[in-house]
Amino acid sequence: MSGAISSILIMNTSTAKSHRGFTLVEIMIVVAIIALLAAIAVPGFLRARKRSQASRILNDLRMIDSAVDQYAIETNRTTGATVNITDWTNYLKKGSLLYNSGNSLLGSPYGAQVVDTIPTVPPNDYATLSDVAGVGFWSPYGP
Repeated sequence: MSGAISSILIMNTSTAKSHRGFTLVEIMIVVAIIALLAAIAVPGFLRARKRSQASRILNDLRMIDSAVDQYAIETNRTTGATVNITDWTNYLKKGSLLYNSGNSLLGSPYGAQVVDTIPTVPPNDYATLSDVAGVGFWSPYGP
């Protein structure tokens, strides 16, 4: 009886060894499915990233507008007075990218601002982000 059991165990282990792993076709199908999912998802992620960059720049413009107004009130500046970058950045959160550089997220300078004039999105940033943020998105800070 032990001979019959050992021959069954030998047959079971030999068949188990021949069915281990995946075939090349199965692996290729999985890779093709992953590539298809990536091709569908990546453009959506890139668009969402650009849209978030546009939102960040719009928020920066709001903060610049507020900082220029605060500076003008505290220093008695009149309408049409120019406010340099170093002056309006002092009214921003210390350590932020906008405070440190006076540039947009994409590296374009915001430059000096004018009291009671709404700041505008830098032309390079507008061109870069125009596919995800049209004229209506930038209102009232648009070109």
